[in-house]
Amino acid sequence: MAATKISDILTPDVWNAYGAALTAEKSAFWQAGVVSNVEGIQLPRGGATINMPYFGDISGDLQTLDDAAPLTVNKITAGKQVAVVVARGQAWGVNDLAPLMAGSDPAGAILNRVAAYWAREYQKELIQTLGGVFSAASMAGNVHDISALTGGAQIFGASTFIDACYKLGDAADSVSAIAMHSAVMAKLAKDQLITYQTTADKPVSVPFYMGKRVIVDDGLPVATGTYTSYIFGGGAVGYVEGVVGNGPTENDRDILAGEDVITMRRRWIMHVRGTKWKGTPAGDFPTRTELATGTNWERVFENKQIPVVQFKTKLA
Repeated sequence: MAATKISDILTPDVWNAYGAALTAEKSAFWQAGVVSNVEGIQLPRGGATINMPYFGDISGDLQTLDDAAPLTVNKITAGKQVAVVVARGQAWGVNDLAPLMAGSDPAGAILNRVAAYWAREYQKELIQTLGGVFSAASMAGNVHDISALTGGAQIFGASTFIDACYKLGDAADSVSAIAMHSAVMAKLAKDQLITYQTTADKPVSVPFYMGKRVIVDDGLPVATGTYTSYIFGGGAVGYVEGVVGNGPTENDRDILAGEDVITMRRRWIMHVRGTKWKGTPAGDFPTRTELATGTNWERVFENKQIPVVQFKTKLA
């Protein structure tokens, strides 16, 4: 009987139909509603940026009707967000994936592990992007940094968290999730400030803090005892996935070496809504270091219209 090869069970059609969705399902940022798809946008075949036009709000006091004077016509302004396209790839040989073949569902086993890998990497990309966006001078109004205070004022707690949320002013009600380091999570749990809820579709306990879903990621920055957390409104980050060649997955077999190889290449935007990329990548697409560089980003919405706050605290 012929042996089952990776190329027989992990095909581009299977990955395109199932793998990408599974990646999103395994990412806490998607689960919490922080990242959401941008409708009506397709990534260009070429280039590293894409324009996302928007209309500004309408303003001005109501005019008093007067039969001797017509109404004054006001205008609505338009602008554009600029999202940067990120392209990444990875390759695996059969020796890395061979132990998975013992499972009863080898295709599912491989897809689960590959999707979990991409989910972790996507979170790294997003954290780097957030670091760059919030290093931009124009984003200062969305930063709540209490780490230099003393006497307990520097600690993550209910009062300081509320202050951070209200950096968004009357848009603070949009806050639905917070991403924090596990050390911050541990402190809040010890203070008995974390509650757990079970999801409707599966018996998984999800942590909440003051009614906001908690995302725990140790990739969040820690520097000299200062912990960086991010407070999000729903859909704060827009996502669009593009096409690379004929699809993200390709298989190859070296018949002389008897080795199966899987390559995966993906191209996407993960854009903090209300900002624009103004950098110029050294290569075809930005590196993580370039994403994390503040001079490559600029705010285009009013501060409180950008539903993200960077919150810097100490544990003690």
